[in-house]
Amino acid sequence: MESIGINPQLLVAFLINFLILFGLLTAVLYKPILKMLDERQAKIKESLEQAEKIKEQTSRSEEQIKAAIEAARKEGQVIIAQASQIADKIKEEAKDGARKEADIIINKAKDEIKLERDKSIADLRTEFANLTVLAAEKVIKESVDAKKHRKLIDDVLEESKTFKQN
Repeated sequence: MESIGINPQLLVAFLINFLILFGLLTAVLYKPILKMLDERQAKIKESLEQAEKIKEQTSRSEEQIKAAIEAARKEGQVIIAQASQIADKIKEEAKDGARKEADIIINKAKDEIKLERDKSIADLRTEFANLTVLAAEKVIKESVDAKKHRKLIDDVLEESKTFKQN
């Protein structure tokens, strides 16, 4: 081998030095670098899993939020419908109350008119009876018993009232 220019002792020394250097590099650098790369790979894998979990939680949260918004929208529509019904009910109650109050006022007015009419009729009867008594006294020129005459006039008026109602 020396003819080729290779010194066997040197070659063996280089090989031994290479193996020692390879062993030292493997022990000192390669294994820690592999360990560090494995740890980094594990961290990256863990981060990816966490990112996937967060993504799933986000999508679930979005769905829950959408469901909550939809439920709130439906509840709002129900509340609006109920408020509308209550408003309609209050309107109807107010109308009914106003009608009842108007009926009461009308009936009260009718009763007052009837009382006034009855009072006016009674006043007219009294006045008519007094005038009749006075006229009869003047015609007869003697005093007619007012009580008897009034009873006679009242009887005649009652009879005329009966004829008018029939």
